[in-house]
Amino acid sequence: MRNRRFFSLVALNEAIHALLIELNDRPLRSWGRSRRELFEELDRPTLTPLPDDPYEYAEWKRCRVNLDYHIEIAKHYYSVPHNLLHQEVEARITQKTVEIFLRGKRVASHLRSTLPHRPTTIPEHMPSSHRRYRDWTLERIRSEAAKVGPDAQTLIDVILRSRPHPEQGFRSAIGILGLVKRYGQERVDAACARALLLNARSYKSVAAILKNGTDRTAPPAEEAPILFHTNIRGRSYYN
Repeated sequence: MRNRRFFSLVALNEAIHALLIELNDRPLRSWGRSRRELFEELDRPTLTPLPDDPYEYAEWKRCRVNLDYHIEIAKHYYSVPHNLLHQEVEARITQKTVEIFLRGKRVASHLRSTLPHRPTTIPEHMPSSHRRYRDWTLERIRSEAAKVGPDAQTLIDVILRSRPHPEQGFRSAIGILGLVKRYGQERVDAACARALLLNARSYKSVAAILKNGTDRTAPPAEEAPILFHTNIRGRSYYN
C-alpha cells in the first residue's frame, strides 16, 4: 500500500480490510495451512462470551475501621457494619462505587462521593442506639438550637464541631434540645451558658445543671472570669 494515496480514514480502513482477508486466507509455509483455518480449529472452540459488564478500572486500599464504624477514602467517610470496629478491611474503589471487603467477602457497597470530610452512612450499619437520630440533620439541629437561645446554639455548635464527625455529637445535641420540654427554653439556654463557662460539652452536664438548679444562680467566683485592677505610678492595669 506504500504507493497508494488515500484521502480519508474510511478509504484507508477499507483497503486494509481487503488485504487482511487475503493475508488470513494465505497458507503459512511452516504449517501448510492458513491463519483462518488455524483460528477456526484451535482458538474459536476455546472462546467464551464477553462479560455482561464492561471492564472498569479499580484501585484497592487496605483500611482500618474507625470507632465511628467508617473508613476513609480520599477524605470521604464510608460506613461498614458497626460490629467490624478495628477490623482491617479492603476497599475496591472505582470512579462510581466503593466496595468494602472483609477476608474476601463484600460487607458494604456505596456510591462514591467527592464531598470532603463528609460521611456516607447506611442506616443498617448503625448500632441501634444511633438509628433513632438518623432523621436528624445538622441543619435541623442547628435550627432547633437557635430557637432555644444563643447560648444553646453556641454550645450545640461546639459539641458538633468537637467530634471527628458531627454525627457523633447528635446524641448529646438532641438530648439537650429534649430538655426544653421539661425545663423550658429560658432555663435550658441558661444551663448551656453555665456549661460553656465550665467547658462542659455534654448532655449530662447540662442535665445536671438543670437538675441542681445552678442555672438560676450566679456563677461562683472560681468559675467567673477574674478581673484584677492594679494601680502603679498613676497608671491602671487590668488582667
